[in-house]
Amino acid sequence: MASCLHAPMAYRIPSSASSQSVRRPKALTLSCRAFGAKNAAKIPMPPVNPKDPFLSKLASVAASSPETLLNRPVNPDTPPYLDLFESPKLMATPAQVERSVSYNEHRPRRPPPDLPSLLLHGRIVYIGMPLVPAVTELIVAELMYLQWMDPKQPIYLYINSTGTTRDDGETVGMETEGFAMYDALMNLQNEIHTVAVGAAIGQACLLLSAGTKGKRFMMPHAKAMIQQPRIPSSGLMPASDVLIRAKEVIINRDILVELLAKHTGNSVEMVANVMKRPFYMDATRAKEFGVIDKILWRGQEKVMAEVAAPEEWDKNAGIKVMDGF
Repeated sequence: MASCLHAPMAYRIPSSASSQSVRRPKALTLSCRAFGAKNAAKIPMPPVNPKDPFLSKLASVAASSPETLLNRPVNPDTPPYLDLFESPKLMATPAQVERSVSYNEHRPRRPPPDLPSLLLHGRIVYIGMPLVPAVTELIVAELMYLQWMDPKQPIYLYINSTGTTRDDGETVGMETEGFAMYDALMNLQNEIHTVAVGAAIGQACLLLSAGTKGKRFMMPHAKAMIQQPRIPSSGLMPASDVLIRAKEVIINRDILVELLAKHTGNSVEMVANVMKRPFYMDATRAKEFGVIDKILWRGQEKVMAEVAAPEEWDKNAGIKVMDGF
């Protein structure tokens, strides 16, 4: 760049002071040529491309008006000397820029979203694990986010969970995990459409029944089951602590019975009676018990609507029903 600044630099004297002798400071008597010659042996200069548009522009500015380069304002937001161009110029063709910013034409430019994010975009929340603290944290956060996005659109909650226990009955989470999700559902302004796929056991069955009335569904071969809460493994706990835990489990059982009675429309005594032992329900039985409202079987509603009653069958067949039979 220094070789492009070898043009003589004229020092302009104002007309009003032409008759007077003007003495320039010694610091300004050094020209760019002298500076370049002094440091040429110390700083090797790379070869300059004469066709470089930036260097050509810089050299012409240095020759015509050197004060533009000497008295430049300091602006940290602007790279030095780039504002000499009136309009920025692209140093490469659009095709070259496109190839430089992407790996190839088949690879996506950003990582794809994960599956829960895609479901969340469709306002779908899926519970596919036992109700452990990590699952509770995720589900409650998704419910709050969907309400914040749109408090009027429904939320679809798909459930395939064994609740706070595993398949073999081992306790994996506290009953408060299910109650936390239940309270979150009850505080939402949105409609909650619950769908049981696979299994809805214990606290998961409570979440299934807690959906908006008329919007609680179940797949044809899904299972629902209600049971009493289990005491977590006591290990080497003293007897007094075991008694405290047992009392807490009884309290959770009573709360679960009251909530199930509220959402299923049954009495507290009936729910408490069937919960003495694990009470399994298929889709039809869950609908009769009041856990769900409809069975999601493609075309089933139309088929069942077209089925005639037994009396209608007998009448059409010419069978006369006698009194008392």
